[in-house]
Amino acid sequence: MVKVPTRDRLIEAASNRFYRDGFRNVGIDQILTDVGISKTAFYKHFESKDDLLLAALDEKGDWLYSMCQKVVWERGGPTPEGQLRSIFDLVDMFLDDEKFHGCFFVRAAMEFPLPQEPVFQAAARNKMTVELFITQLARNCGVEQPEDLSRKLCLIIEGAYVTRHVTQNRDTKRMTRELADMIIAEALDSRSAEPTA
Repeated sequence: MVKVPTRDRLIEAASNRFYRDGFRNVGIDQILTDVGISKTAFYKHFESKDDLLLAALDEKGDWLYSMCQKVVWERGGPTPEGQLRSIFDLVDMFLDDEKFHGCFFVRAAMEFPLPQEPVFQAAARNKMTVELFITQLARNCGVEQPEDLSRKLCLIIEGAYVTRHVTQNRDTKRMTRELADMIIAEALDSRSAEPTA
């Protein structure tokens, strides 16, 4: 059995705790208990809880980016349009997860709402990475304004996460897909429309 490095175990335990219980609500002692190490061992890896939180945000961002790539390549098929639409397969997976509590990054930004705070900046940076990924998928489709399409799709995704978390309505998934399909179809139609004289 491969031994997981202590730093990785701390990040995983912290991510789980922060996501479930809130970032400010979780004390460092709770995380240390989950991992089974002392404070002395903790400080060999991180300077503070905030330092651990920043690492957890970036680790979650890296994981999400790799998941986006994996789902697109596995489910998107050979066409750019299919790859763009497959992002919502990943959204479906999140919405179906029994442990789903909304977007990890939005939750962090809500608890650290000042734009100059490092946690807010890390959350925003990781969300932007996903938006840029979707922008590239939109660009591959040849739409006229890929950045605009990406922002619209990200807005739909955020709305889906909030609605599913707050209302627990499982029909959120269907409505999300319908809205996304409409926005994508509109962008693709405008791409092929003949310019007027």
